[in-house]
Amino acid sequence: MTNPYIPLLIMGGLALLLGVGGLAASAVIGPKRYNKVKVDAYECGIQPSPHSVGAGRFPIKYYIVAMTFIVFDIEVVFLYPWAVSFTELAGFGLIAMFGFLFLITVPFVYEWRRGGLDWD
Repeated sequence: MTNPYIPLLIMGGLALLLGVGGLAASAVIGPKRYNKVKVDAYECGIQPSPHSVGAGRFPIKYYIVAMTFIVFDIEVVFLYPWAVSFTELAGFGLIAMFGFLFLITVPFVYEWRRGGLDWD
């Protein structure tokens, strides 16, 4: 009798081979014509201005938007399986999901009150 993990190891090896092979093929076959325009940083059509190391910090709004995105993702990840198995969970699942929705609403209300959702 064979080991049941052999097909998983083969699939993992093939995935690794495909990833490394794609990178190697890109390095060998890809174009090597670099010029100033291709290497230059592109920032929405505006020429980037040079900043010193201590020139300033990013506004907190960038991080607030990132955290909002993460909270939305977590909410969807937990709500989708709950919706699929709603009938099996019965009353306990309903109470647990209302608790989860309450806890997930707290950061939204906090961010809203702080003005994180206002786009100036």
